[in-house]
Amino acid sequence: MCDAQSGHEKTLTGLLPALAGANLIYGLGMIEMGMTIDYGQLVMDNEFARMIKHTLQGIPVNDETLAVDVIREVGIGKDFLSHETTFNHMRSQSQPELIDRRTREDWLADGSKDLYQRALEKAKHILETHEPDPLSPEASTTIRSIVEDAEAELGVS
Repeated sequence: MCDAQSGHEKTLTGLLPALAGANLIYGLGMIEMGMTIDYGQLVMDNEFARMIKHTLQGIPVNDETLAVDVIREVGIGKDFLSHETTFNHMRSQSQPELIDRRTREDWLADGSKDLYQRALEKAKHILETHEPDPLSPEASTTIRSIVEDAEAELGVS
């Protein structure tokens, strides 16, 4: 079973190479030194990878995001949370599907499922309901041709 510690470790081991310019995150879903694939871990790792990609976009610095006019309007030490600019930009933060940012009270009232439990439920839902997009006719023809060539080469019919 996975835990928050393995999630944190996987985030860091993916983030640091990404920040250094790597464009591949390896090992999603792997546990036990890569000997086992865990669907719950895979779903968690997908979320971590999305957050890493979000981080790599950087932080936009411009007149809108600096909000100097808003700081002047509201005043230093006052409430910015209720300001329209804060509301307009709050969704620019990463939007996790599994990481629960609710209050403890709300989390407890909703069954107090940990990250791994939520990830495993999502993995099961995906496995039960996902319908992949069909291959294009060109892709199907190419794949069929590769298989037929391999069968002919190996004497398999």
